[in-house]
Amino acid sequence: MKLTIRRHQEGKSYDETFDVASLKVTTLLEALYEIKAKLDGTLTFDAGCRSGVCGACAVRVNGRETLACSHKPQDGDRIEPLQYHPVQRDLRVDKTKALETLKKVLSKFSILHSQFSMPHPPLTPEDEATFRLQTDCILCDSCYSACPVLAVNPDFLGPFALTRAWRYLTDPRYQMEESLGDSEPQSSILHSQSSILDTVQTNGIWDCTLCGECTAVCPQHIDPKSDIMQLRGESLKAGYSDPNLSNPGFGTPDFGGGFGFDPNF
Repeated sequence: MKLTIRRHQEGKSYDETFDVASLKVTTLLEALYEIKAKLDGTLTFDAGCRSGVCGACAVRVNGRETLACSHKPQDGDRIEPLQYHPVQRDLRVDKTKALETLKKVLSKFSILHSQFSMPHPPLTPEDEATFRLQTDCILCDSCYSACPVLAVNPDFLGPFALTRAWRYLTDPRYQMEESLGDSEPQSSILHSQSSILDTVQTNGIWDCTLCGECTAVCPQHIDPKSDIMQLRGESLKAGYSDPNLSNPGFGTPDFGGGFGFDPNF
């Protein structure tokens, strides 16, 4: 079995193929460890738990994001680092910029949340179920790497940041806590919602193409596409609108006189 790895070393990028037929491997991560131990000690990659929990070993295999510790290698597989991340060496990337999107989304939430010191109201199983799946995000960046919007808009918040925004928007503890010292609880809840919704309007939910690539590659089976659609719905109900529709020429074809008639006739 031969595996081709996209190498990035000393300012150069190139493909290198390794024959691992004689090595005992059952996952791609095991193959990478064996290559490093027995074939090329300079091969660099990230890994952690080896059980699909930490998300550190996310790479692209044959153009598709996956966790190396969960992928069963096949002859001819081509392994690359994640997209839209600065490559540090070989398959290791710098995730700093991607993780900064979480700070942008949650900055207002953190400020508002820190103003309250009351104990959290207990969650019912039904309450917890509303955002249980989004909480399972392991920040592997697979959805970020798979998102085609980032190819044309590097400032796009990205799927996992928007999923996290939906997770906190639906958390009843956030809404309850903000209304504890408020004489008008409903007003406080609306303020809580708008503080989160504000952060996802620019380079956020309206820039998403709803292609579903993020959902397809998530190892935790989270559906960022659905979360973004939900955020759009809540935004519309709160009075926000798609900025693309504010362009008077958007969606309006300019027929001119190209159909063989004079529009001024």
